[in-house]
Amino acid sequence: MRKISASVAVLGLVSVGLVGCSLPGSTDCDRPDASALTGVTVSGTTGQAPDVEVYTPFRVSEPAFEDVEVGTGTPITDDSQLISMDISIFSGATGENLVKTNYDGDLSRVSPVARWYEVIPGFEDVLTCATEGSRIVVALPPGSVEESTAASLELGDDDSAIAVIDLGKVYLPHAEGTPQFNVGNGLPTVVRAPDGRPGVIISDAAPPRDLVVQTLIKGDGEKVTGDAPVRVHYTGLTWADRNVFETTWDADPKSIDLDTMIPGFSEAIVGQTVGSQVMIVIPPDQAYGDQAQGPIPADSTLVFVVDILGIDQPAQG
Repeated sequence: MRKISASVAVLGLVSVGLVGCSLPGSTDCDRPDASALTGVTVSGTTGQAPDVEVYTPFRVSEPAFEDVEVGTGTPITDDSQLISMDISIFSGATGENLVKTNYDGDLSRVSPVARWYEVIPGFEDVLTCATEGSRIVVALPPGSVEESTAASLELGDDDSAIAVIDLGKVYLPHAEGTPQFNVGNGLPTVVRAPDGRPGVIISDAAPPRDLVVQTLIKGDGEKVTGDAPVRVHYTGLTWADRNVFETTWDADPKSIDLDTMIPGFSEAIVGQTVGSQVMIVIPPDQAYGDQAQGPIPADSTLVFVVDILGIDQPAQG
């Protein structure tokens, strides 16, 4: 058996160190039907390397999977979601363990679901609606693993494989919770695309002089304390010219340490809950003051719309 400590790299994955209308609600999720896999027995505790017995030679002509343990956490509903998972892959020909992750409880290594689909296309139906905390055993027919990855694992062209997936962490794709009523009073209005991406409409009114925080969607997840990094999608605009100076929606969600953010942003996010969407209007004295900052002119009032997708585990040394 080849033990590869950085097996995520071997698999070609890189870590990501990544008042409304048209409100998106929680997505209904129907898990595809799974059936028991004959010839494969999986035992052991989720979060630890599994014990797998394979009746060899094991061959399948199409992907199949079985939910060994069903978690109660966030489901995978979108291929843009970030996940952290442990995985072991076994040869269908010999039953040998070809590769496995460290199973060290480190949830700081995250990748978008779509990246796993690129590396192991056979996972696409398998991960649909799978939930955080689940263990899934997957039968992979020939061609279900990307060519260079299959070669690195020494899988033959006609070889099937077995994968065991432990979903340790699943981040939300966007804010999901209960819409909240807020009084406008000349404040910006937020509209949302079906994927949750916000659009911001700023009126011609004078900007407020004090920090304004409005919870547009109230999530029911963990509370943000500021003690750990927060994973968010956000869009930032300047009030005066209505220009978007930064957005994460064209890439992966961003992990932020609130201690490094401008005072108004940090104050607004602490105490919010995962799943929430927050609109923040930050006056210059709680932003960058009389100093220009890249595309942001001096003395700018800033508007942020922030989707809180999860609390990060700090990276382990």
